[in-house]
Amino acid sequence: MTTAIAYTRLGGPEVLEAIEVPDPVAGEGQVVVDVQAVGVNPIDAKLRSGQRPSDPIVEPRRIGADAAGTVSAVGEGVEGFRVGDAVIVSGGRGTYASRIAVSADAVWLRPPAVSAVAGAALGIPVGTAYQALRSLDVGAGDTLLVHGGSGAVGQAVIQFARLWGATVIATSSESRFARVRTLGAEPVVYGEGLADRVRAAAPQGVTVAIDAAGTDEAIETSLELVADHNRIATLVRGADAAGYGIRAFSGGGPKPMTPRQLAWRAEAMPVVLALLAAGAFDVELGPEFPLADAADAHRALDGVRGKIVLIP
Repeated sequence: MTTAIAYTRLGGPEVLEAIEVPDPVAGEGQVVVDVQAVGVNPIDAKLRSGQRPSDPIVEPRRIGADAAGTVSAVGEGVEGFRVGDAVIVSGGRGTYASRIAVSADAVWLRPPAVSAVAGAALGIPVGTAYQALRSLDVGAGDTLLVHGGSGAVGQAVIQFARLWGATVIATSSESRFARVRTLGAEPVVYGEGLADRVRAAAPQGVTVAIDAAGTDEAIETSLELVADHNRIATLVRGADAAGYGIRAFSGGGPKPMTPRQLAWRAEAMPVVLALLAAGAFDVELGPEFPLADAADAHRALDGVRGKIVLIP
């Protein structure tokens, strides 16, 4: 049997429970992964609590999208994987588990230099950051303002944007300034007077903005500073982005990802794995929790530094 985390009703972290399910089998186009680490993402908690709408629960609902481990079975029609391969999973379903069956399209080979814990931390934050930057065509000559620069998505945004030649200004608390600077961005503290502080940090002006914080201040400051509102995007406030005249990439928005956006999110995985293996990308890791303590991991999501990972 396989241990998995599921919930049967919406609510706080306490609704998460460990259950035993039959061992997964690799169907056509799938691989089975013996999970060594699971990435815990804010979207997991939003779905669990009902903050992000989802279909009615009719059976125990599995949770999680990101993981890393080793391939233990390969289904019919799958090429490029064999038993024993170290891999990451991004965009899977029910990854809070000791073993999962997942489409081979959501699996990538993990270089020896990338640990399972680091690999599990990549999926949603890295894919979101990469796709947002590609969608906004960020590159050399741009000055990017990223709100929430010290979070997992914000850190990935900073690193990709800097690699592609952009200047980056990132909002954060003062206690996180050192981390933001290490990644190559100029930090500014959020709060009253933010627009003036950004102007002082970027006298050349801001050409593009990404909201990974979800505050009114983030959106209003971006609208004030960026002339082309088509180059402002929120990753959090999708439900009301249209009212501000800005773009939304997920974040509860009314429109699903386009095929191109989904392709960019997938493209991010081999790109970041190669960068990590070369020492050209950094993932800030946070606390590790046993799989059975998933509820405690969710309780720790607010305010924690670094990516939380579950260990089966």
